Amino acid sequence: MVAPEKGFYMSGNTDKAAGMANEAAGKIKQGVGKATGSEKLQGEGAGQEAKGDAQQLKGDAKNAVKHGVDKVADAANKKS
Repeated sequence: MVAPEKGFYMSGNTDKAAGMANEAAGKIKQGVGKATGSEKLQGEGAGQEAKGDAQQLKGDAKNAVKHGVDKVADAANKKS
């Protein structure tokens, strides 16, 4: 996966998609590692899957914060 450029902001949905891709790739690596008897590949796959889980949680958190900010902004606009 290519790292975002400095100053590039990833949305919550982008983080979730990247997380799902990393999680899937990690599961595949683990399966190939099991099939070939490669503990190294199994470990790499487990790490990549964990990274994907964390990215998805980060995306969920970003979306929750954005939703909260939007609600506050909407309430403020209604008072104006």
